[in-house]
Amino acid sequence: MATYSVVEKFVSINGESTKAGQLAVFIRFAGCNLNCNYCDTKWANELDVPFQTMTEFEIYDYIKSTGVINVTLTGGEPLLQENIDKLLRILSSDKTLYVEIETNGSVDLTPYRDISDNISFTVDYKLPGSGMEHMMLLENYEVLENKDTVKFVVSSIDDLRKTKHIIDEEGLIEKCNVYISPVFGRIEPVTIVDFMIDNKLNKVNMQLQMHKIIWDPDKKGV
Repeated sequence: MATYSVVEKFVSINGESTKAGQLAVFIRFAGCNLNCNYCDTKWANELDVPFQTMTEFEIYDYIKSTGVINVTLTGGEPLLQENIDKLLRILSSDKTLYVEIETNGSVDLTPYRDISDNISFTVDYKLPGSGMEHMMLLENYEVLENKDTVKFVVSSIDDLRKTKHIIDEEGLIEKCNVYISPVFGRIEPVTIVDFMIDNKLNKVNMQLQMHKIIWDPDKKGV
């Protein structure tokens, strides 16, 4: 039996990626190996952050108690949790669940790739505006499938230019879902749309962080 450091667990609207707008049960884990300058969950990465220790069975039981079938594992960085594969195997064994792992793009996905077909990855590409681009593991793109997503969170026109370069260089449109989101307060959504039009970014999705529109942008547990 493994244990995991859980800083939040709640039901809300999925604000990003392919399940945006649908109910999801969120499990947020403590700790991250990156320090993005726009991170909106820095509190979850502090060494002294309060957390609840839960086993894989307790997490599964909580998820089932909600009656919600979409599950988002987030952080922090969920793949840094020791024995995360044990939790993934339990969740994947329940075929009524759809499990999305939000990962920051710096952790190797290969060990988890073949666990189940009801588990998908939403992989961030940290652009220059984040300060963490040097940590990106491009080898992850070799194991992506069409159920997975690569998400670019942009701060500027320069970030948008780099986004297009990575999409083209890695052939992401043919591999997976691709999303672009603005860093809240740094770039206007219309700038992203204009860039997409000018560069004919077909099959790319522009997406706003829904929870920051519905609730106060700094509100936790949503």
